[in-house]
Amino acid sequence: MALWRGSAYAGFQALGLSPGNGKDHSILHSRNDLEEAFIHFMGKGAAAERFFSDKETFHDIAQVASEFPGAQHYVGGNAALIGQKFAANSDLKVLLCGPVGPKLHELLDDNVFVPPESLQEVDEFHLILEYQAGEEWGQLKAPHANRFIFSHDLSNGAMNMLEVFVSSLEEFQPDLVVLSGLHMMEGQSKELQRKRLLEVVTSISDIPTGIPVHLELASMTNRELMSSIVHQQVFPAVTSLGLNEQELLFLTQSASGPHSSLSSWNGVPDVGMVSDILFWILKEHGRSKSRASDLTRIHFHTLVYHILATVDGHWANQLAAVAAGARVAGTQACATETIDTSRVSLRAPQEFMTSHSEAGSRIVLNPNKPVVEWHREGISFHFTPVLVCKDPIRTVGLGDAISAEGLFYSEVHPHY
Repeated sequence: MALWRGSAYAGFQALGLSPGNGKDHSILHSRNDLEEAFIHFMGKGAAAERFFSDKETFHDIAQVASEFPGAQHYVGGNAALIGQKFAANSDLKVLLCGPVGPKLHELLDDNVFVPPESLQEVDEFHLILEYQAGEEWGQLKAPHANRFIFSHDLSNGAMNMLEVFVSSLEEFQPDLVVLSGLHMMEGQSKELQRKRLLEVVTSISDIPTGIPVHLELASMTNRELMSSIVHQQVFPAVTSLGLNEQELLFLTQSASGPHSSLSSWNGVPDVGMVSDILFWILKEHGRSKSRASDLTRIHFHTLVYHILATVDGHWANQLAAVAAGARVAGTQACATETIDTSRVSLRAPQEFMTSHSEAGSRIVLNPNKPVVEWHREGISFHFTPVLVCKDPIRTVGLGDAISAEGLFYSEVHPHY
């Protein structure tokens, strides 16, 4: 998938849109829906992704966007972005299966291999509207830098390349499998969603035993679909999850987990609440002596801190993994090779409770030992603050880079 990105305001002006009232729409049907949903999320400084149902209107918007001065094409899609991050390590080879058009193929790293069956004649475009912290649109002022993504992407929504991917694994012999795109199914009918989810589980079960499978989640609005992903064997079939604060809250709301009555995060997500939800996911859906699940790892990321939660006995090197994810968040957002201390700030909570569901402990951050570790009933938590880029050059793909870096430094135990 090729992506267009550019200034949200310039893009809206080119489309003839003006600031109005914000309102969330689970699916966008018109330019007005787009404007309202964008304003809704920009007001919170929250990342979001929505399906645009009207093909003709979307293509009109894409045409205007691509001709606008300053519009840029980038590699897009969670799997492609994670693949690109892995491919930056010259000794790693990446197999990418998904609808790959000519522009995307041209942008991919030389270490990313695409099977012929994945190539298609036209690219799938996702449009990205980015804004900086403090930018204004009408009466609205963004509290954080972030982005709003929308697309009319039916190929990824139907998970068309999943079987091609699994059939390619025997020859490729991977050490790790990364899946993404389940959120794209929101543009499909309920019947097709159910059918494809079952086929996803079957395909995952066809992946050779012993190969860890990471699932990268993304912004969703359909609670029924999210609940099905949690309960209909998708979670137990994967080894690892990557997600942010919006996806974590939506997950617990959809599956009636801890703190599910919370309608939205109030500023920085509370560490104890996040920890409770991560604990619940691994306790209810993760591997245990009484449950045949493969899920043993969750990498959670929000703007100012990250947490890596793992079931004891299955993973090692968590401290380095969570620290590496935090480091890449600072360098990639600022487009620097190393952390530039003049361009980042420490905004993580200086002290916090590790749980609100039980008697958690109070943690006070030590700058000399920033990664904090605690344990709860056979699950280990590694917390790190993030050095947040003050004026980010680019926010798109940060979560994918964080997950990729965390996986790169993670050590899975061979008895897995």
